[in-house]
Amino acid sequence: MRDLLTADRERTVTQITALTRDWDDLVDSSALVANDDEHDPEGATIAFERSHLQALLDRARAHLDDLDEMFRRLHQGTYGVCDGCGRPIALGRLKARPSARTCIECAERGR
Repeated sequence: MRDLLTADRERTVTQITALTRDWDDLVDSSALVANDDEHDPEGATIAFERSHLQALLDRARAHLDDLDEMFRRLHQGTYGVCDGCGRPIALGRLKARPSARTCIECAERGR
């Protein structure tokens, strides 16, 4: 499982790096145009792009936090234990989603 978590973490860090670069490029390019998004024909597009990139960055950073928590649990010997019911999470679920915090049953119930 450590290998799956490590690979997922590396992909997530790469994604955060790329999104951060995209964010910086967007900020730099929008500095060259009018600051009045409301009256600039490109303003809505730029505002949407900022919002979209911010949401993607937030989600990727949250996933990275989840992965770091899974490494902590792995180290403590509690990795793979459901947060909802305390039972083991099925290996198939962990292989599909290494950062899973709940078993399928608890996930379906919204725990």
